[in-house]
Amino acid sequence: MTRRQILPLIFWLCLLPVSCFANDGFGGLTATGLQFGHTDAVRMVREDLFLSADKVVVRYLFHNDATSGLKGEVIFPLPPISLNELYSSGFSLNQSSLHSSNPVDFTVRVNGMPIPVRTERRAILEPPYDKRQKGGDRYDTPGEDVTAVLNELGIPLSPDPQEITPILAKLSLPQKQRLQRLGLVEMYSGNPPLALWSIVLNYHWTQWFPPGKDMQIEHSYNPAPPGGIFVWPAKESDLAPYQQKQIEQYCIDPPTRRGIVKRLYSSQNSGSLGNGMAIYLDYILTTANTWHGPIGTFHLTIDKGSPDNILSLCLNGIKKTGPTRFELTRTHFRPQRDLHLLFVAPLAAY
Repeated sequence: MTRRQILPLIFWLCLLPVSCFANDGFGGLTATGLQFGHTDAVRMVREDLFLSADKVVVRYLFHNDATSGLKGEVIFPLPPISLNELYSSGFSLNQSSLHSSNPVDFTVRVNGMPIPVRTERRAILEPPYDKRQKGGDRYDTPGEDVTAVLNELGIPLSPDPQEITPILAKLSLPQKQRLQRLGLVEMYSGNPPLALWSIVLNYHWTQWFPPGKDMQIEHSYNPAPPGGIFVWPAKESDLAPYQQKQIEQYCIDPPTRRGIVKRLYSSQNSGSLGNGMAIYLDYILTTANTWHGPIGTFHLTIDKGSPDNILSLCLNGIKKTGPTRFELTRTHFRPQRDLHLLFVAPLAAY
């Protein structure tokens, strides 16, 4: 199912009780690159990054400058999936994906050949929402590891609240009270406990970088970004404070704002004037700085999905190269900030 097919389904689900956030949004993940820990030997000769709402494909060319080989664990982490948030919101992964051992369809090729990837699941207790770290820091220190507690009580490391809630209901009262003391559940009279922990999934494999050799690694996955109803006024004077923040976060310049108004207030969108659907795709680009030196050549391609969609992001020099494609090439590139992409589409498109 493509993102264009998913969006209308999510929209109609959002009309059902407790299926969406209060702001008519659905939760999702943050995209990121490969992590290896810091190395002074292996440099990134080239990175080709393709971003869309449905798929991320990254092709790296590495070179080991050392006179000896280097072996270590390459890690692809997903951000925490909060069970507490899933109780009251939709999510960009369906229930079948949440039950899968590979919910984002992550695949890896090394020098053109597919390789097996190990997965590791952990349960963590994240800090309060207003104290959570942003960007790549949330991958490194997401919260307190509580996996051992859940294992001891026979609670599976599933990100699906519908699977976890009946199991919590069957625990003894002392077990429930223990989880409550640890801050892992909320208790309400006459109702089963509500889980407050999050699930973290890491993909990883052991990689050998031979001395003085190139190594190509390519991976792809479904980024499963968040999104929801997008509202925009016809007049600049009517912009709300949160819309001003969107302008800053996604660098929505005047031509783009005029394009949004044109799309959302067209005759084809007359049934929902000023309303659209948005996808917010964040990509943690700064993990590239853990490799040796700058990226030799960085090539970015973004596909906005439909010619009628609007794309906005903060990145100087990106050029439109097709009806839905935008591209950028930089050399000796050391990323200083992560990417934040906004895709907006009129409701009539669905």
